[in-house]
Amino acid sequence: MIEPRVFLLPDLGEGLTEAELVSWHVAVGDEIAVDQPIAEVETAKSAVEVPSPYAGIVAELHGRPGETIDVGKPLISVTPLGSASVAAADDAAPSPTQPEVEPAETELGGSVAEPAASHPEAEAYREEEKAGSGNVLIGYGTPGGHGQARRTRAPKTAVALAEPAEAKPAEDDPTLLRTRVPGKLGAVISPLVRRMAREHGVDLGDISGSGDSGLIMRRDVEAALRTAAPAAEPDEAEPEAKRVEAPERPAESREGRDARTGLAIAARTPVRGVRKTVATNMARSRSEIPEATVWVDVDATALVELRQALKANGGEVPGLLAFIARFVTAGLKKYPELNTRIETADDGSQEIVAFDGINLGFAAQTDRGLVVPSVRGAEKLTARELDAEIRRLTQVARDGKATPAELGGGTFTLNNYGVFGVDGSAAIINHPEVGILGVGRIIDKPWVVNGALAVRKVTELTLTFDHRVCDGGTAGGFLRFVADAIENPTSLLADI
Repeated sequence: MIEPRVFLLPDLGEGLTEAELVSWHVAVGDEIAVDQPIAEVETAKSAVEVPSPYAGIVAELHGRPGETIDVGKPLISVTPLGSASVAAADDAAPSPTQPEVEPAETELGGSVAEPAASHPEAEAYREEEKAGSGNVLIGYGTPGGHGQARRTRAPKTAVALAEPAEAKPAEDDPTLLRTRVPGKLGAVISPLVRRMAREHGVDLGDISGSGDSGLIMRRDVEAALRTAAPAAEPDEAEPEAKRVEAPERPAESREGRDARTGLAIAARTPVRGVRKTVATNMARSRSEIPEATVWVDVDATALVELRQALKANGGEVPGLLAFIARFVTAGLKKYPELNTRIETADDGSQEIVAFDGINLGFAAQTDRGLVVPSVRGAEKLTARELDAEIRRLTQVARDGKATPAELGGGTFTLNNYGVFGVDGSAAIINHPEVGILGVGRIIDKPWVVNGALAVRKVTELTLTFDHRVCDGGTAGGFLRFVADAIENPTSLLADI
């Protein structure tokens, strides 16, 4: 009997460890080809179609629309077609000089990678890459994909059973151990172990893994939970009658009313996808970054008149955001402290990391929530080139087709909240960046010009910055630089 091949949800990149299954493009019993889209998933970064690395008949769909699937968990099982399965069986057959040993099966239908000089989890990942098509996710492929027939079972392994016959937990399965924790951690761990640590508030950076090469296993997290400070025991000398148990407050009554307010609950919306990422990132920014805010009103009349004059001459004219982006990149060159990031080492020491280049992020509102695409190498672009890239990234973000690379990697963020009709906002820094510049709406206001009142086009600029990397002098200098460029745009726009 031909065993189905199990395709695990691949590594999505950018530290993403899970995805929501939006819809299936295939059904059980369908015949599919290599690289045929089988499902649409939504990550915290974007919505992407997942192509199949295998050809054959769909045997099982592991999940329903709306469910969240961890990286490394089964997505779909495919039974190879006749000719492909024969070729795969020949490929998987052991040599005459080597005895055939049945592989150690895992809960995911895979097998333990054969022993080698390298780590077993790395071998397992390489074996899956060899079986892939080279096009696992848009922008994230596996090497060696040429559409050829692949082996339908993992290589035979000779594994010495040194431990008692005990069910091996899925989270210790090497086929799952192939994603890295973003940031300071270098140990490879299972998404399930990572979730367990997150749910119990365990800092993985404080754990020494007991697995090969310091691999963090489920037992390590459980040990950390056992050694955590236990709940205070009641004083044995205290009379039993004096001990008062805190009443348990029901979260919700059976009638569907909120126990705290007494109001009927109209709806419950799971926090996931982009909203979940925004919530987590903003909470982390507020808790970790000692931020400060400075702001200034700016006379944007000259900039508005410049655009109108360019329009009158015909041709494509950059938007106001592109002009301001051009001023921001020039300002960051002069004040590079705001184009940095703070990294914390395992021993608690910190470093300010400076960059040779600017990836300018800009906030874009979409139907899926607020996202921050970034213009790579923004300091090299003219205002027209910035405008074209901002428009392109905004469109792919709103279509839900932006790649994780396009929605990450920013070094400074520009936020044009003036489009919502507001004047100012003390924005939250987009962690792990150290600064964000907000631009309010441009409106007519009375303004003193050469000692006389006049009606001018005025906007408010607001800079929120990480006080660990610079002081008010640097922040104020950068803000004043951008403000002066808006008031006298021709000084910086010779290249437009």
